[in-house]
Amino acid sequence: MPLAFEARQKLDLPIKRNADRLSEYLLQQERVVGAMLDSKKLTLLGPGSYRYNVTSFKVFQLEVNPVVSIAAVNSEGALTMSATDSQLDGLGLVDDFVLTLNATLEATAQGLEGEALLGVTVSPPPLLRLIPGQVLESTGQSILSTILLGIKARVRQQLVDDFRNWCEE
Repeated sequence: MPLAFEARQKLDLPIKRNADRLSEYLLQQERVVGAMLDSKKLTLLGPGSYRYNVTSFKVFQLEVNPVVSIAAVNSEGALTMSATDSQLDGLGLVDDFVLTLNATLEATAQGLEGEALLGVTVSPPPLLRLIPGQVLESTGQSILSTILLGIKARVRQQLVDDFRNWCEE
């Protein structure tokens, strides 16, 4: 029986200087995506298309390495990202791994607002089938929350720093 878990984070980030240029900055898609995610683990596949090797982590002593294909789309003053494909390395034979990502970052008169939803559906691999499903789901939700909090921290620090640098170029 597949397990399903998800995590959600919201962002409300005031930007005091040059907030009127945020919409223009968000159009620098490759730069913005690279600042939000770890650019060393990000590969540009084509316009608006990326592969991201999520930071590996351990689940009950098993090393897990998710790889996600991401589509990024710009619209008026916003950048939206969604997962188009995903695979899971490290848990052995797992055919039904599905990662859902829906994230939006929007420029406002006060700064940046955003929301991200990260979800996973997967059948437990043989090594984890003895662990109760509720324990696996709560562990999975905790891992997803940690991933989103890491991205949120990168936005608050690295993306804001990159925006300042871009404004000075």
